[in-house]
Order: sequence, then C-alpha cells, then structure tokens
Amino acid sequence: MPSSRTASPDPIDELLTQGELASSPRSALSRGRKREPSEPKLKPRVIEPQRARRVAKSRVEIIRASGWEAWPWLIHGFSTRTGGITTAYRPDQRSGELNLGFTDTDTRENVIENRRRFLKALGAPVDMKLVTLKQIHSSSVLTVGEHELAPSCQGDGLMTNQPGILLAIQTADCIPVLVADVRKKAVAAFHAGWRGTVKRIVESGVGKMRVAFRSRPEDLVAAIGPGIAACCYAVGEDVRSEFGSQFSYAADLFHEVSDSDPVRQKYPMLFLTARAPGHSNLGPSLHLDLMEANRRQLLDAGLRAESIMVVGDCTRCQSNRYFSYRTEQGFTGRMLSVVGIRG
Repeated sequence: MPSSRTASPDPIDELLTQGELASSPRSALSRGRKREPSEPKLKPRVIEPQRARRVAKSRVEIIRASGWEAWPWLIHGFSTRTGGITTAYRPDQRSGELNLGFTDTDTRENVIENRRRFLKALGAPVDMKLVTLKQIHSSSVLTVGEHELAPSCQGDGLMTNQPGILLAIQTADCIPVLVADVRKKAVAAFHAGWRGTVKRIVESGVGKMRVAFRSRPEDLVAAIGPGIAACCYAVGEDVRSEFGSQFSYAADLFHEVSDSDPVRQKYPMLFLTARAPGHSNLGPSLHLDLMEANRRQLLDAGLRAESIMVVGDCTRCQSNRYFSYRTEQGFTGRMLSVVGIRG
C-alpha cells in the first residue's frame, strides 16, 4: 500500500522550475544521441579528496618516516603549519602558525622563532647547522661540506655526509623527498615540483650520491613527504606533454578525473557555457600524481620498493594542517623537510 506521505520538494528544483529550467541527469541529456566512431571513449575516474583531520593548532607537529628510528644517528622530519607565532596568513585565528620560510609577508623575527621551536620539537642539537637553498625548480643538487653554503646559493637538492648539518627543503604543495644511506651515513633532500620532477632531480640526485659517497642503491632509504596529491593536482596538456617526452611510464602518472560535485551532476544546465568545444572547463580534468612520479624515479635509481616510504598527505585537502600554495593562491607560508646526521 503506497504511503500517504509526500517527499518535501527540493529547494533547488523549485528554484529551477520558477526560472523555467528543469533538472536533467547526464543520461537524459545524452539519450538518443549516438557516439560518432571518431570520438574517443573517455573513462574518467573519481579520486576522492582526503578528509581533513583535526589538529592541535597550538602544538608543533613533526611528521616522521616510519622505521627510520632504527638509525639513532639519523635525524629527520616534515613540519606542518601548527604551533608557531606567525599571524600573517590567518589573522583571525587565535593560535599562530609555524611559517618556516623567509617570505615577504612574515617578519624575520617570527621565522627565526618558528625555526627554533621546530628544531626543538625535532630534537636537533642546538649546535646543528640548518642549511637551505634559494629554490628555482631545477635539477641542481649541491654538496654541503665543512663550509656552509652562502644564502644566495641556488638549487633544489642538498646532500652531505658531514655530521652536525641539517639539510632543509621548503615546500607548500611541491613534493619533498628525503634520502639516507644507512651504511655510509650520508643524506640528501630534494625539492620536487613538476618542473624538477620532469628534470629527474630525485633520480639524478641519487646518482650524485653514488658518485660522491659511493652509495649503493640497496643501502638507501627514502621518504616522500606531504605534498599536493593526485586528487587535487589538476594540470594542463603541456605538463602531460613534458612528462610524455621524458618517461616511458608517463601515462601511468596522469588521470582524467571526473567532476564529483553533486550539484553539477544533478543540474548540468546551470553550468553550460558559450565557450567552443574543447575550451570549456566542464567535464573531466587532467590530474598528475607527483608522489608516484617521484616514487618511480627512486625505483629507477635502484632503490627497493620496500625502502621507500610515502607519507601520502595531500597539502591541499588538509590545508588546516599544511601550507598550500594552490589553496591560498600563493599567499601562504612554507614548511621544512629536514634530514641530517647527528654529530
């Protein structure tokens, strides 16, 4: 017996009806339309965004690679955005933030204090030297020896076998990669945005470790830190073309991601545009998996799969925990990913 209760009307349906529009599922729009033989069959995926975790905003948090505690001489960690004194990026927030980069919108005094808090939480000796670079999205990897690098030194990778030095890479969506030779006691840190990745900074960096420190790939461990993940990293065809010209496995790194917005799916007529076919922002978008791209480079460099640890956190999905350049449209702080050898 049918129920006498009637479902309450959808407010968006009522609004569309008043405007003489009707909701139409995608299948109804395409009903009766035959696909031309020349049309490619796209099979877009739905990659769900990560769920943001609750964080203690007043506490300095260190993300560490699982298993690396087995080597007491090795010190490392990935920072987050919580627990500092910076107020430039979220002035309405009660707690300050841990911006660790000397950006134009934060004071030098704030960054110095934030770095002090980070190094204390990391457990680094007070006399350990923190070494950074002016990053330029290159494949340049510099060796740090007894003499500290000048602040003006440019590059996107650092390596050393000297105790008492902490190598640091700054990121706010790009992928940080830390590598350690657990036999020869040598370490390296790489900044891998898409440009650095396509230039093989991680793969060539491991090669430079082999030359400089006589490292063997089977003795290396690696940690890929938080960065923008495939769920959020939409790119253009020019990026796919660049990767396609360099890597035989490039097709595995890209995904056509369908729009999972329920309003857009239920009311497609609201999102129609007058732009020419192929120039509309509707439909599947192209996403790049930078984390997997750098994992593949580590494998190609000879590391064992079980020696590579991927944190996997998406900085854009979890922008309450990490700084994200894309989420905040460039107005954001920087995190540090560090690795070093205790003195």
